[in-house]
Amino acid sequence: MKAIKLLFISMMLVSYGSFAQEEVQKEEPKAEEHANINKFRQLYQEFSTPNQYRSASGAPGPKYYQQRADYEMDIRLDDENHHIYGYETITYTNNSPDVLDYLWVQLDQNMRAKDSKTPLIEGGGVQPYMQPAGFAGAYLQEPFDGGFNIKKVLDKNGNSLKYMINQTMMRVELPEKLKSGKDFEFDIEWDYNINNHVEGRGRSGYEQFPDGHRAYVIAQFYPRMAVYNDVEGWQNSQFYGRDEFALPFGTFEVNITVPEDHWLDGTGKLTNRKDVYSKTEIARYEQAQKSFENPVVIRTQKEAEKLAMMPGAKAMKTWKLKADYVRDFGWTSSRRYVADAMAVKIGGKDIMAVSIYPPEGNPLWEQWSTKAVAQTLKSYSRMTFDYPYHKAISVHAKNQGMEYPMICWNYGRPDTDGNYSDRVKFGMISVIIHEVGHNYFPMIVNSDERQWTWMDEGLNTFVQYVAEQDMGENYPASIEGLDAYPSRRGPAANIVPYMAGDQRYIAPIMSKGLNTYQFGSNAYGKPGTALNILRETVMGRDLFDYAFRTYSQRWMFKHPTPEDFFRTMEDASAVDLDWFWRGWFYTTQFNDMGIKSVEKYFVSNEKNQAMKDLMKARNIDDSNIPALVYMVKEGSADYNDDLKGKEPAEVVGELKTYMMDNFTATERAAMKSPKFFYEIKVEKPGGLVMPIIIEYTYADGTTETVTHPAEIWRLNDKEVGLSKASTKEITKIVIDPKLETADVDTSNNTWPTAAEVSKFDQMKK
Repeated sequence: MKAIKLLFISMMLVSYGSFAQEEVQKEEPKAEEHANINKFRQLYQEFSTPNQYRSASGAPGPKYYQQRADYEMDIRLDDENHHIYGYETITYTNNSPDVLDYLWVQLDQNMRAKDSKTPLIEGGGVQPYMQPAGFAGAYLQEPFDGGFNIKKVLDKNGNSLKYMINQTMMRVELPEKLKSGKDFEFDIEWDYNINNHVEGRGRSGYEQFPDGHRAYVIAQFYPRMAVYNDVEGWQNSQFYGRDEFALPFGTFEVNITVPEDHWLDGTGKLTNRKDVYSKTEIARYEQAQKSFENPVVIRTQKEAEKLAMMPGAKAMKTWKLKADYVRDFGWTSSRRYVADAMAVKIGGKDIMAVSIYPPEGNPLWEQWSTKAVAQTLKSYSRMTFDYPYHKAISVHAKNQGMEYPMICWNYGRPDTDGNYSDRVKFGMISVIIHEVGHNYFPMIVNSDERQWTWMDEGLNTFVQYVAEQDMGENYPASIEGLDAYPSRRGPAANIVPYMAGDQRYIAPIMSKGLNTYQFGSNAYGKPGTALNILRETVMGRDLFDYAFRTYSQRWMFKHPTPEDFFRTMEDASAVDLDWFWRGWFYTTQFNDMGIKSVEKYFVSNEKNQAMKDLMKARNIDDSNIPALVYMVKEGSADYNDDLKGKEPAEVVGELKTYMMDNFTATERAAMKSPKFFYEIKVEKPGGLVMPIIIEYTYADGTTETVTHPAEIWRLNDKEVGLSKASTKEITKIVIDPKLETADVDTSNNTWPTAAEVSKFDQMKK
């Protein structure tokens, strides 16, 4: 008889489920509802089909290839006229399966040519007010002529090659087709006027000091080979000044001739240190190689200031640098430079952390720059791979923040009395971490910055946040008086104002950087925050860190695409993240969840209204229906105070019998005895799907946090019901209590509804 009754119960409950489904599906789903369900569909439409070059796992395919460009250069700096002369030999190797008819070379300095199109792509009309310098530059001055003067393009036999210049790109015609596996050697002779980067805010140029001397930070200074790959063919996007660079790897041998009183450093190993360092400087450098705690000054401030008081030297000397397998080259030179360095142990190797700065940078730079470089190398190597180069240099340049292999320029300057605020200090440390971090993304994990700004800036911003927090822990004096390092980007709450902003001025992350509004938030802040949320909230650190390291190591010294990143993160973690990539990277939707209602239930053995309605609808005679466990809502017609605070087995004898018949005494002792049951309805006005993190506070003051995965929204994108059974009464419920999901409106996240704080009280707080 017991078996027959249980069968009847099962059939009746199935019947109830079918009845409920019939009621829900009386109307056809709307197109919007289909779209909501599709938030969890796979990214097959967005992704290209895997092939022999790039696999479905996100790893390079069996026939992956990349081109190579090797450079030999002789560079001469005319300090008096701030002009640069160069002669370079490029050996280009075609590792693709394709036959090439011509080569494309990037001429990035041409964005400063007199006939540059860069100023002409900006609209906005007449500005209502402008600073004098801006007004003069826009309306009164002749445009600065900083473009390349290409003197010669020759083959290795000295024969002229045909070429055509289209703005910032130069097509070099090959005398014969370049077959797969073959290389082509050619020379370019060039020169250009160096710009004042402080006035024009360029990535490269010089700063003019009141004493008449200059500090040079030189990059994009030579004609550079464009990338040719399986995704784009030739990189053909012009350089307008914002989107950065796509470059092949190769070896650089560069000889740079500057005034003999200059201090110079750049990408690569200095191969003639004994020729350009004094004996004292060599001894100091050797001491720095053994110092792992504090920087050792190699060229002192007193020495630099003495040179700055004298006329610049007329005699010249040459610094020789060689770098193996880098994608670019940058260098800096000035007679006004101070330099210090210390060693950092990375993967069993000693790496030199170096800082170069004018006296204007002190005392801030001597205190924090090299330590920030060292911490960056440690944190980034932990998160990705061991730093493969022998040094990392931080150069102080006013209003700068730019990166190249092994060297970068960074801002942050005390006032004329040497005083600086926390804002200046943390700004300097953060930009150093960020720019040194670019050695990993994109100098080694060599993504195409021209197309996908976020792949270097966003990934780098994420690891920057990790390194900043490490900086605060390992150098506590850097955050003296604060609970943690005050990171500008990374925490979820910091991106809320952007994501909650006017949708007309927000673009998806998966947009070309040149074509986005609010560039910093789009390319740096949002992707960096998304990865932090992925690590801390969605995946957890262990899964995320393993997958992130896998991506980084798979694509070291290679050219990844966004799909390679997305696929690897899933492949190495067994977490389906298509919903996350779609929401955060392909849309501009925001997260907004709230508690719609909270109802308290108790257990009863008397039929509740839901069962009565079902029996009536099905015309069921209840004479033979066995006892069921009924849920009764507090305050409903079915409720009475006798049910409150009782265990289910006390109220429903059939439940107690079932437990006695089907479980051992040990199993029964381990069972829970909830007395309170809650239904929490969570609504989602926002379009983004995110996990529901819900914190329960109980009457005894204890708390419990439960995280429902984002998949809880897969069948209903607007509202879900949660059930919670407890031995203790719940007094408070909060969604996203630690602000982990970038919820744009937290006023509806608390039950009972929190009292609204007046603006006056907010101001006082």
